[in-house]
Amino acid sequence: MSKEHPVIVVTGSSGAGTTFVKRAFEHIFDKENIKPLIVEGDSFHKYDRVAMKQAVQEQKEQGNNFFSHFGPDTNLFKKIEQAFKDYGTTGECDRRYYIHSDSEALEHNTNLGTNLNPGEFTPWEKVGKGTDLLFYEGLHGAVVADDVDMAQYGDLKVGVVPSINLEWIQKIHRDNAERGYSAEETVDTILSRMPDYINYITPQFSQTDINFQRIATVDTSNPFIARDIPTPDESLVVIHFNDLEKTPVDFTQVKTIIEGSFMSRRNTIVVPGNKMGLAMEVILYPIIHSLIANK
Repeated sequence: MSKEHPVIVVTGSSGAGTTFVKRAFEHIFDKENIKPLIVEGDSFHKYDRVAMKQAVQEQKEQGNNFFSHFGPDTNLFKKIEQAFKDYGTTGECDRRYYIHSDSEALEHNTNLGTNLNPGEFTPWEKVGKGTDLLFYEGLHGAVVADDVDMAQYGDLKVGVVPSINLEWIQKIHRDNAERGYSAEETVDTILSRMPDYINYITPQFSQTDINFQRIATVDTSNPFIARDIPTPDESLVVIHFNDLEKTPVDFTQVKTIIEGSFMSRRNTIVVPGNKMGLAMEVILYPIIHSLIANK
Protein backbone atom coordinates (compact mmCIF):
# COMPACT_ATOMS: atom_id res chain seq x y z
CA MET A 1 0.00 0.00 0.00
CA SER A 2 2.54 2.58 -1.07
CA LYS A 3 1.20 3.38 -4.51
CA GLU A 4 1.33 7.01 -5.63
CA HIS A 5 -2.16 6.80 -7.16
CA PRO A 6 -4.20 4.33 -5.06
CA VAL A 7 -7.14 2.41 -6.46
CA ILE A 8 -9.96 1.42 -4.08
CA VAL A 9 -12.52 -1.07 -5.31
CA VAL A 10 -15.92 -1.90 -3.81
CA THR A 11 -17.55 -4.78 -5.61
CA GLY A 12 -20.76 -6.71 -5.15
CA SER A 13 -23.89 -7.83 -6.95
CA SER A 14 -27.05 -5.80 -7.49
CA GLY A 15 -28.94 -5.16 -4.27
CA ALA A 16 -25.99 -6.24 -2.13
CA GLY A 17 -25.55 -2.87 -0.45
CA THR A 18 -22.56 -1.44 -2.30
CA THR A 19 -24.25 1.98 -2.36
CA PHE A 20 -24.41 1.95 1.45
CA VAL A 21 -20.70 1.10 1.57
CA LYS A 22 -20.00 3.90 -0.89
CA ARG A 23 -21.60 6.39 1.50
CA ALA A 24 -19.41 5.16 4.34
CA PHE A 25 -16.31 5.66 2.20
CA GLU A 26 -17.46 9.15 1.23
CA HIS A 27 -17.80 10.02 4.92
CA ILE A 28 -14.22 8.89 5.50
CA PHE A 29 -13.02 10.86 2.46
CA ASP A 30 -14.70 14.00 3.81
CA LYS A 31 -13.19 13.43 7.24
CA GLU A 32 -9.69 13.00 5.80
CA ASN A 33 -10.11 15.76 3.20
CA ILE A 34 -9.46 13.22 0.43
CA LYS A 35 -10.49 14.08 -3.12
CA PRO A 36 -11.57 10.85 -4.87
CA LEU A 37 -12.21 10.15 -8.53
CA ILE A 38 -15.54 8.29 -8.45
CA VAL A 39 -15.92 5.62 -11.13
CA GLU A 40 -19.24 3.78 -11.41
CA GLY A 41 -19.42 0.19 -12.53
CA ASP A 42 -22.62 0.77 -14.53
CA SER A 43 -20.67 3.00 -16.91
CA PHE A 44 -18.79 -0.05 -18.18
CA HIS A 45 -21.85 -1.88 -19.44
CA LYS A 46 -21.51 -2.68 -23.13
CA TYR A 47 -25.09 -1.77 -24.03
CA ASP A 48 -27.35 1.13 -23.12
CA ARG A 49 -30.85 0.36 -21.80
CA VAL A 50 -32.59 0.06 -25.16
CA ALA A 51 -29.77 -1.90 -26.82
CA MET A 52 -29.60 -4.30 -23.86
CA LYS A 53 -33.30 -5.14 -24.13
CA GLN A 54 -32.84 -5.80 -27.83
CA ALA A 55 -29.75 -7.94 -27.23
CA VAL A 56 -31.54 -10.00 -24.55
CA GLN A 57 -34.47 -10.62 -26.89
CA GLU A 58 -32.15 -11.61 -29.75
CA GLN A 59 -30.29 -14.03 -27.50
CA LYS A 60 -33.53 -15.60 -26.29
CA GLU A 61 -34.64 -16.11 -29.88
CA GLN A 62 -31.35 -17.94 -30.43
CA GLY A 63 -32.03 -20.16 -27.41
CA ASN A 64 -29.74 -18.38 -24.95
CA ASN A 65 -31.66 -17.62 -21.74
CA PHE A 66 -28.55 -16.74 -19.73
CA PHE A 67 -27.53 -13.42 -21.27
CA SER A 68 -27.14 -11.01 -18.38
CA HIS A 69 -25.52 -7.84 -17.03
CA PHE A 70 -23.26 -10.07 -14.93
CA GLY A 71 -21.19 -11.56 -17.74
CA PRO A 72 -18.33 -10.66 -20.08
CA ASP A 73 -20.54 -10.39 -23.17
CA THR A 74 -22.36 -7.37 -21.76
CA ASN A 75 -19.54 -5.56 -19.99
CA LEU A 76 -16.28 -3.87 -20.99
CA PHE A 77 -14.04 -5.91 -18.68
CA LYS A 78 -10.83 -4.85 -20.41
CA LYS A 79 -11.88 -1.20 -20.15
CA ILE A 80 -12.29 -1.55 -16.36
CA GLU A 81 -8.90 -3.20 -16.07
CA GLN A 82 -7.32 -0.47 -18.22
CA ALA A 83 -8.91 2.29 -16.12
CA PHE A 84 -7.42 0.84 -12.93
CA LYS A 85 -4.03 0.36 -14.57
CA ASP A 86 -3.96 3.85 -16.09
CA TYR A 87 -4.99 5.58 -12.88
CA GLY A 88 -2.47 3.63 -10.82
CA THR A 89 0.26 4.67 -13.26
CA THR A 90 -0.67 8.26 -14.14
CA GLY A 91 -3.48 9.39 -11.81
CA GLU A 92 -5.84 9.70 -14.80
CA CYS A 93 -8.14 7.34 -16.71
CA ASP A 94 -11.14 7.26 -19.04
CA ARG A 95 -14.56 7.64 -17.43
CA ARG A 96 -18.14 8.07 -18.54
CA TYR A 97 -21.51 7.92 -16.77
CA TYR A 98 -24.55 5.71 -17.23
CA ILE A 99 -27.62 7.92 -16.80
CA HIS A 100 -30.12 6.30 -14.44
CA SER A 101 -32.81 8.97 -14.09
CA ASP A 102 -34.27 12.21 -15.40
CA SER A 103 -32.45 14.18 -12.70
CA GLU A 104 -29.11 12.65 -13.73
CA ALA A 105 -29.88 13.37 -17.38
CA LEU A 106 -30.54 17.02 -16.55
CA GLU A 107 -27.31 17.28 -14.56
CA HIS A 108 -25.08 15.70 -17.22
CA ASN A 109 -26.75 17.50 -20.12
CA THR A 110 -26.22 20.80 -18.32
CA ASN A 111 -22.56 20.04 -17.64
CA LEU A 112 -21.74 18.54 -21.04
CA GLY A 113 -24.06 20.41 -23.38
CA THR A 114 -25.58 17.11 -24.52
CA ASN A 115 -29.15 15.91 -25.03
CA LEU A 116 -29.03 12.47 -23.44
CA ASN A 117 -31.85 10.43 -21.92
CA PRO A 118 -32.01 8.01 -18.97
CA GLY A 119 -30.53 4.67 -20.00
CA GLU A 120 -27.82 6.24 -22.18
CA PHE A 121 -24.11 6.90 -21.63
CA THR A 122 -22.22 10.17 -21.52
CA PRO A 123 -19.11 10.41 -23.75
CA TRP A 124 -15.81 9.04 -22.47
CA GLU A 125 -13.52 11.67 -20.93
CA LYS A 126 -9.99 11.62 -19.54
CA VAL A 127 -10.35 12.52 -15.84
CA GLY A 128 -8.55 12.27 -12.53
CA LYS A 129 -6.06 15.12 -12.53
CA GLY A 130 -5.73 16.55 -9.03
CA THR A 131 -7.48 13.63 -7.28
CA ASP A 132 -6.00 11.60 -4.43
CA LEU A 133 -7.35 8.16 -5.33
CA LEU A 134 -9.73 6.28 -7.61
CA PHE A 135 -12.86 4.88 -5.98
CA TYR A 136 -14.76 2.25 -8.00
CA GLU A 137 -18.14 0.86 -6.96
CA GLY A 138 -20.01 -1.70 -9.03
CA LEU A 139 -20.64 -5.26 -10.11
CA HIS A 140 -17.14 -6.02 -11.34
CA GLY A 141 -14.03 -4.64 -9.71
CA ALA A 142 -11.98 -7.74 -8.95
CA VAL A 143 -12.65 -10.05 -11.89
CA VAL A 144 -9.89 -12.49 -12.75
CA ALA A 145 -10.94 -14.54 -15.76
CA ASP A 146 -9.73 -15.40 -19.25
CA ASP A 147 -7.42 -12.54 -20.30
CA VAL A 148 -8.58 -10.08 -17.61
CA ASP A 149 -7.07 -9.47 -14.17
CA MET A 150 -8.61 -6.40 -12.56
CA ALA A 151 -7.70 -7.52 -9.05
CA GLN A 152 -3.99 -6.96 -9.55
CA TYR A 153 -4.53 -3.18 -9.85
CA GLY A 154 -6.69 -2.68 -6.74
CA ASP A 155 -4.78 -1.43 -3.71
CA LEU A 156 -7.77 -1.99 -1.43
CA LYS A 157 -10.57 -4.27 -2.54
CA VAL A 158 -13.78 -4.55 -0.51
CA GLY A 159 -16.50 -7.10 -1.19
CA VAL A 160 -20.13 -6.55 -0.21
CA VAL A 161 -22.05 -9.79 -0.27
CA PRO A 162 -25.25 -10.63 1.65
CA SER A 163 -26.34 -14.23 2.09
CA ILE A 164 -27.92 -15.32 -1.18
CA ASN A 165 -31.52 -15.54 0.11
CA LEU A 166 -31.24 -12.06 1.64
CA GLU A 167 -29.82 -10.75 -1.62
CA TRP A 168 -32.79 -12.15 -3.53
CA ILE A 169 -35.30 -10.67 -1.07
CA GLN A 170 -33.67 -7.25 -1.43
CA LYS A 171 -33.70 -7.50 -5.23
CA ILE A 172 -37.33 -8.61 -5.44
CA HIS A 173 -38.49 -5.73 -3.25
CA ARG A 174 -36.25 -3.15 -4.95
CA ASP A 175 -37.31 -4.17 -8.46
CA ASN A 176 -40.95 -3.93 -7.45
CA ALA A 177 -40.63 -0.58 -5.69
CA GLU A 178 -38.33 1.16 -8.17
CA ARG A 179 -39.15 -0.51 -11.48
CA GLY A 180 -42.63 -1.96 -11.03
CA TYR A 181 -41.49 -5.53 -11.74
CA SER A 182 -43.54 -8.43 -10.45
CA ALA A 183 -41.85 -11.06 -8.27
CA GLU A 184 -42.11 -13.49 -11.20
CA GLU A 185 -40.26 -11.11 -13.53
CA THR A 186 -37.47 -10.65 -10.99
CA VAL A 187 -37.18 -14.42 -10.50
CA ASP A 188 -36.75 -14.80 -14.27
CA THR A 189 -33.94 -12.21 -14.12
CA ILE A 190 -32.28 -14.04 -11.22
CA LEU A 191 -32.40 -17.32 -13.13
CA SER A 192 -30.96 -15.75 -16.29
CA ARG A 193 -28.04 -14.33 -14.29
CA MET A 194 -27.16 -17.48 -12.38
CA PRO A 195 -24.35 -18.85 -14.61
CA ASP A 196 -22.65 -15.44 -14.81
CA TYR A 197 -23.21 -14.91 -11.07
CA ILE A 198 -21.39 -18.15 -10.32
CA ASN A 199 -18.58 -17.56 -12.81
CA TYR A 200 -17.94 -13.82 -12.57
CA ILE A 201 -19.48 -12.38 -9.39
CA THR A 202 -18.83 -14.94 -6.65
CA PRO A 203 -15.13 -15.59 -7.49
CA GLN A 204 -14.34 -11.91 -6.88
CA PHE A 205 -14.81 -12.40 -3.15
CA SER A 206 -11.73 -14.60 -3.07
CA GLN A 207 -9.76 -11.68 -4.52
CA THR A 208 -11.05 -8.98 -2.16
CA ASP A 209 -9.10 -7.88 0.93
CA ILE A 210 -12.13 -7.39 3.19
CA ASN A 211 -15.62 -8.83 2.82
CA PHE A 212 -18.74 -7.50 4.53
CA GLN A 213 -21.45 -10.16 4.50
CA ARG A 214 -24.88 -9.39 5.91
CA ILE A 215 -26.77 -12.36 7.32
CA ALA A 216 -30.38 -12.26 8.47
CA THR A 217 -31.31 -13.55 11.92
CA VAL A 218 -34.92 -14.14 10.86
CA ASP A 219 -36.34 -16.77 8.53
CA THR A 220 -35.43 -16.15 4.88
CA SER A 221 -35.75 -19.78 3.77
CA ASN A 222 -38.17 -18.89 0.97
CA PRO A 223 -37.11 -15.48 -0.34
CA PHE A 224 -39.72 -15.52 -3.09
CA ILE A 225 -42.64 -15.14 -0.68
CA ALA A 226 -40.98 -12.89 1.91
CA ARG A 227 -43.12 -9.84 2.61
CA ASP A 228 -40.42 -7.70 4.19
CA ILE A 229 -36.69 -7.14 3.91
CA PRO A 230 -34.99 -8.06 7.20
CA THR A 231 -33.99 -4.88 8.98
CA PRO A 232 -30.46 -4.10 10.22
CA ASP A 233 -31.72 -4.97 13.74
CA GLU A 234 -32.62 -8.40 12.36
CA SER A 235 -29.17 -8.97 10.87
CA LEU A 236 -25.55 -9.63 11.65
CA VAL A 237 -22.60 -8.56 9.52
CA VAL A 238 -19.67 -10.95 9.12
CA ILE A 239 -16.45 -9.08 8.34
CA HIS A 240 -13.63 -11.22 6.97
CA PHE A 241 -10.02 -10.15 6.35
CA ASN A 242 -8.06 -12.02 3.71
CA ASP A 243 -4.58 -10.82 4.80
CA LEU A 244 -4.18 -9.12 8.17
CA GLU A 245 -0.73 -7.88 7.24
CA LYS A 246 -2.12 -5.95 4.29
CA THR A 247 -5.23 -4.71 6.09
CA PRO A 248 -4.37 -4.69 9.82
CA VAL A 249 -7.20 -4.21 12.29
CA ASP A 250 -7.32 -3.79 16.06
CA PHE A 251 -9.99 -6.36 16.90
CA THR A 252 -9.86 -5.47 20.60
CA GLN A 253 -10.69 -1.86 19.74
CA VAL A 254 -13.54 -2.87 17.44
CA LYS A 255 -15.06 -5.11 20.14
CA THR A 256 -14.71 -2.32 22.70
CA ILE A 257 -16.37 0.29 20.47
CA ILE A 258 -19.09 -1.95 19.02
CA GLU A 259 -21.21 -3.58 21.68
CA GLY A 260 -22.33 -7.08 20.76
CA SER A 261 -19.46 -7.81 18.37
CA PHE A 262 -17.44 -11.00 18.65
CA MET A 263 -14.67 -12.93 16.91
CA SER A 264 -15.76 -16.06 15.03
CA ARG A 265 -12.29 -16.81 13.64
CA ARG A 266 -8.86 -15.22 14.00
CA ASN A 267 -9.49 -13.14 10.86
CA THR A 268 -13.26 -12.68 11.16
CA ILE A 269 -15.37 -10.44 13.37
CA VAL A 270 -19.16 -10.34 13.59
CA VAL A 271 -21.04 -7.13 14.41
CA PRO A 272 -24.75 -6.30 14.84
CA GLY A 273 -26.35 -5.31 11.55
CA ASN A 274 -27.29 -1.86 12.78
CA LYS A 275 -23.61 -1.17 13.54
CA MET A 276 -22.31 -1.89 10.04
CA GLY A 277 -21.67 1.76 9.22
CA LEU A 278 -19.78 2.32 12.47
CA ALA A 279 -17.78 -0.87 11.95
CA MET A 280 -16.79 0.23 8.47
CA GLU A 281 -15.52 3.57 9.70
CA VAL A 282 -13.61 2.07 12.64
CA ILE A 283 -12.00 -0.58 10.42
CA LEU A 284 -11.47 1.31 7.17
CA TYR A 285 -10.47 4.73 8.46
CA PRO A 286 -6.93 3.75 9.57
CA ILE A 287 -6.42 1.62 6.46
CA ILE A 288 -7.32 4.48 4.11
CA HIS A 289 -5.32 6.93 6.22
CA SER A 290 -2.27 4.67 5.83
CA LEU A 291 -2.94 4.26 2.11
CA ILE A 292 -2.89 8.02 1.55
CA ALA A 293 -0.02 8.68 3.98
CA ASN A 294 2.20 6.24 2.08
CA LYS A 295 1.67 7.95 -1.29
